[in-house]
Amino acid sequence: MHKPTTEAELRASDADRDRISDILRDALAEGRLSAEEHSERLDHVYAAKTLGELEPLVRDLPATREGGPRPLAPLADPSSPVVAENLVAVFGGAARKGRWLVGRRTNAFACFGGVEIDLTEAVFQHQQIVIHATAIFGGVEVRVPENVTLRGSGTGIFGGFEVKTYEAPDPNAPVVIVTGTAIFGGVEAKAKRGKRLKEWINKRLDG
Repeated sequence: MHKPTTEAELRASDADRDRISDILRDALAEGRLSAEEHSERLDHVYAAKTLGELEPLVRDLPATREGGPRPLAPLADPSSPVVAENLVAVFGGAARKGRWLVGRRTNAFACFGGVEIDLTEAVFQHQQIVIHATAIFGGVEVRVPENVTLRGSGTGIFGGFEVKTYEAPDPNAPVVIVTGTAIFGGVEAKAKRGKRLKEWINKRLDG
């Protein structure tokens, strides 16, 4: 007899992971998590495959305790998924740079080609940005302003996946998270010195 699938066994969506990331971000800003704890849990968030793997990551945080215990359930309405921008380079190149509006999620795929994502002059409309990079015999390069926090982790298989973690001085600064895989290729993400984010959610960031 076929065993019914429990809610904990349901596959997690990108929107589910983003919702958990938002809870962790708030916990960091409130001092409930240290930067190291936040970074460690965030790695688990983007490695999670099911809802059951996500729920324990926020079980001890107030956002999940309000109103008492609640049953595990999908964290986002499947009818309103996070819209992702896709950059694809196959035997060629693709780039996003200059002044452009950054969405919550960007997917980059390079196969015998290269993708460049330059956020140094971009306009941020979200507190947290996720870039998922896949490089197969190709390369993906990500650059962020020096007043934005950069985190992430990925897998290199006969290739390199390097995220040069950087913590912005302002704890409320936007966070860019880079995840993905490099197979016979390379993914590199780092802060660009001398470049600072100027526009974020319709307000100026000076200093």
